Amino acid sequence: MWRTAKTPSLAEMEAMAHDVFGRLPRTFRDLCEGVIIRVDDFPTDEVLDEMRCESEFDLLGLFQGVGLPHQSNDDIARLPNMIWLYRRPILDYWAEHDEALGHIVRHVLIHEIGHHFGLSDEDMEAIEADE
Repeated sequence: MWRTAKTPSLAEMEAMAHDVFGRLPRTFRDLCEGVIIRVDDFPTDEVLDEMRCESEFDLLGLFQGVGLPHQSNDDIARLPNMIWLYRRPILDYWAEHDEALGHIVRHVLIHEIGHHFGLSDEDMEAIEADE
């Protein structure tokens, strides 16, 4: 059994993220129209510097763009909003915790969508604490 087990590839993890997204409530997904979900092994050096990360494993995901509360019809053309999931840090987290990989991907994806909605990390921590 263990001879054939392998770590999910970038494409497989991206498919997992899109599958997780497709299972979220429709009203939630509708508010994410146009948001692009991508998976990469690690954040870029620029992102690591901007986020003040000590290690390339510190960041599991990232929202890049203009959140819903800050968008306007008067905006000039801009790049699409993107959610990045970082495969290697997620796999590292998975290896160190007793959680299913799909659960971790779902948590990170929802967290980054929260940023699209304009929520801060503190807002999301408070919401999760109320569950």
